[in-house]
Amino acid sequence: MIIIKKYPNRRLYDTSQSQYVNLNDIKALINSHKAFQVVDSKTGEDVTKSLLLQIIAEQESTDQQSLLTNTLLMQLIRFYDSDMQAFVRQYLEMSLAHFLDQQDAIDGFMKQMVNNSPMGLFNQFMQQANPLWPGQQPPKKD
Repeated sequence: MIIIKKYPNRRLYDTSQSQYVNLNDIKALINSHKAFQVVDSKTGEDVTKSLLLQIIAEQESTDQQSLLTNTLLMQLIRFYDSDMQAFVRQYLEMSLAHFLDQQDAIDGFMKQMVNNSPMGLFNQFMQQANPLWPGQQPPKKD
């Protein structure tokens, strides 16, 4: 688990790499599926959620990158402090996990289709037959 310390001046410090990071670095950790936690440098309190919300708020600031419409946000807000809050949280988590699983399955299917196409098979043959074919590492010189 990577620990990121958040200082009062809003600077973020990655303790695993001993360097300051920014929100883009945090997004890179998320995209690479690395586990991390953001803690307040003085209190040790977990502030990961507030940092994640900050990243989402920045992403949502432009309509071109926006995932959350005004209507969706209003609907989500209505579920806070309601009897359905826990159900909606679980439903959203499960729905997104299922969506990602389906996306991975489609990606795997597409890769298999490309690899089994005539051009894919030709490319595999050429990679095995010719070490200088694109995508191959040149032979090591001793």
